[in-house]
Amino acid sequence: MKRVPQTVPEDVARKSGYKLDQTAPIATVEDLPNYNAMAEHGGQETTMFSLITNLLHFGMVVVVLPNSFQGQSRLDEVTGGAPYGAKTIAGGDGSRQPSC
Repeated sequence: MKRVPQTVPEDVARKSGYKLDQTAPIATVEDLPNYNAMAEHGGQETTMFSLITNLLHFGMVVVVLPNSFQGQSRLDEVTGGAPYGAKTIAGGDGSRQPSC
């Protein structure tokens, strides 16, 4: 698993409480041909919906779960998902982590 580089200036990120101690290496454009999957986040459904066209343009296959899949609507544990792609809400401090 890799992460994308942060684009916010470091001083702004620290003041805003960004999680900057990530251990995952930073992805590069050269890594893209080797990826099996990508997960994005930003504005929930709006972000996912706006990415789909770009993913399809580059020949990627978008695999999602329909709203009828009850596993993404559980309240007894942190899960996530939408008919537009994988997502979850981790909380501002990252304390809510999905179980799967």
